[in-house]
Amino acid sequence: MGTAAETREAADAARSGKGRAGRVRSLALRWDTAVGVLLVAVIVVGLGSTDGFGSAENLAFAFNDIVEVAVIALPMTLLVVAGQVDLSVASMLGLGSALTGALWNAGWAFETIVPVVLLTGVAGGLLNGWLVTRVGLPSLAVTIGTLALYRGLASVALGSDAVTDFPDTYARWTVDTTTVPGTFLTYPVLLFAVLAVITAVVLHATGFGRSLFAIGSQEEAAYFAGIRVKRIKLLLFVVTGLFASFTGVLFTLRYGSARADNGLGFEMLVIASVLLGGIDFDGGKGTLFGAVAGVLLIGVLKNLLTLNDVANEVQVIVTGLLLVASVLTPRVIAAVVERRQRRAAGTPS
Repeated sequence: MGTAAETREAADAARSGKGRAGRVRSLALRWDTAVGVLLVAVIVVGLGSTDGFGSAENLAFAFNDIVEVAVIALPMTLLVVAGQVDLSVASMLGLGSALTGALWNAGWAFETIVPVVLLTGVAGGLLNGWLVTRVGLPSLAVTIGTLALYRGLASVALGSDAVTDFPDTYARWTVDTTTVPGTFLTYPVLLFAVLAVITAVVLHATGFGRSLFAIGSQEEAAYFAGIRVKRIKLLLFVVTGLFASFTGVLFTLRYGSARADNGLGFEMLVIASVLLGGIDFDGGKGTLFGAVAGVLLIGVLKNLLTLNDVANEVQVIVTGLLLVASVLTPRVIAAVVERRQRRAAGTPS
């Protein structure tokens, strides 16, 4: 693991990193609060300006419409906190959907199809993780490559066909009109809520979660502190692949159609949601509350714009602007805060 001197140096670096991470994490928390306030503001504006926005039917549709992005955003948050990213998630969703359709066409029982699709997601995550942790390639480059690979495999599996007529026993639980009794929440949204609570506990209340922050802040220091950096990164990619393939099944059942191009472009929505929520792309900073708030903000805003007949092209522009703002604004604020601290301490800029 290294000499005693190296260990002491790593410990000093870790303490220094924790101090910096603590200051910026406080900033991230304030950004999380701002995103939450903005979400509430959008909801209030929608309730006051758009007929039908606050109806139970519309709310059920709005939240269910973003559920696949929300589910994938959970493991993506853990990945980005650890300083990694996976851009292949939407393609894995498409591969999961295409594989579901191809196997259903081949006469497989649906109960057999789902485990196969999930194992495919695990295999895809293993490939991504192996290339990053063992070969040493950057995750951005790796997952851009596997983005094309998995989408290509989806086209091979199903071609340009669309498969429908999936068993109503499962499909009816995923549509917007089937809600949990006494609420406007659909069952997929309820599942997301449960997964979000579990993910929040893992990230913010366990040693594993603290390891992710340590890896994202100071990877070398985390290694010398005894954290199994490569193993944890590999696990994160596997979980992300698993969640992405699962959402492929969910997406297929919700729309009643398996296609190779399902989920096309979803990776940008996932990344936008996570970064909008204050998760720093460099790693080591952010909260799950912020990521969830970011997902809900994009979902509610998209629904509000749709109800007001705003063109889809404009909605894409709005999402892009939110993504730019989510990356730029915290960095500008951090730079201003750091400059003020230097001035207060009498240190030249």
